Amino acid sequence: MLPPIVDPNVLIGPTTADDAAVYKVNDELAIVATVDFFTPVVDDPRTFGRIAATNSLSDVYAMGGRPVFALNLVAFPSKLLPMSVLGEILAGGNDVAQEAGVSLVGGHTIEDQEPKYGMCVIGFVKPNEVWPNAAGRPGDALVLTKAIGTGIITTAMKEDAAPREAVDAAIRAMTTLNRRAAEIAKEVGEIHACTDVTGFGLLGHLREMVQGAKLSARVYAEKVPLLPGARELAEADYAPGGTERNLAHVAPVVEWEGAIDQAMRLVLADAQTAGGLLLALPQEKAEVLVSRLRDEGLHDATIIGELTSGQPGRIVVA
Repeated sequence: MLPPIVDPNVLIGPTTADDAAVYKVNDELAIVATVDFFTPVVDDPRTFGRIAATNSLSDVYAMGGRPVFALNLVAFPSKLLPMSVLGEILAGGNDVAQEAGVSLVGGHTIEDQEPKYGMCVIGFVKPNEVWPNAAGRPGDALVLTKAIGTGIITTAMKEDAAPREAVDAAIRAMTTLNRRAAEIAKEVGEIHACTDVTGFGLLGHLREMVQGAKLSARVYAEKVPLLPGARELAEADYAPGGTERNLAHVAPVVEWEGAIDQAMRLVLADAQTAGGLLLALPQEKAEVLVSRLRDEGLHDATIIGELTSGQPGRIVVA
């Protein structure tokens, strides 16, 4: 447990399960700070570096911020793997940092038995333009910008059970920055709340949004974009342990309407890596946002449901 925050310049701290901390410097500038790292989800080290960097930068975009610089965080078994592997991981991270316009200014490395990589990222945002995750309003539409299912697909990849189409789609999703989606959302305006869909899955992160806002949500399962093969692999029992724990965690607050089978429930709770943004905004603005996103090549962007004024923290999946 962290001690209570008494500094009035801390605009976003740990109490609302937001994606990053936000600290006000002055009326025109606030700092967005986040840190994330994890073990490899794919075999290729450069691709792993790209995925980890994309995931780390995402939290700044989810707060409405612009990432500016980053520090590498590395754990590496130098006695077990050649240093060229580490070089490829870092090169992948640098590829993404350059794409995002982020300066890599250093980092820290420790010896460990399993590789781990990620970044501490610092970004900027205007204090009055922060996107918290808990400020949604009744009637807001929920827009998801990426398809889900990466946890299930990467689990199947470890057993060579994932179809090539599913592998390619998952890697493409995990290495696509949320930068353009966030930029377009800012242009459309009236974003009331935002989070990125990562380790807690779609339903887990939506739960944080509705609990913080003291609202309910309604999600239409058939509208949620899925990566190719995700549902079929869930049916074949390739859901990772984290996904199953996510589903158990949200079970007390989720009401399932209609014939939604176990595979679909698992996909909706699937632990994502470098997932898309989940935004709450007025319905008419949401329709404009989805149209703009699809025009920019983000074809999976979809309105998947809405926030309602029902029982606080409740999610209905129809």
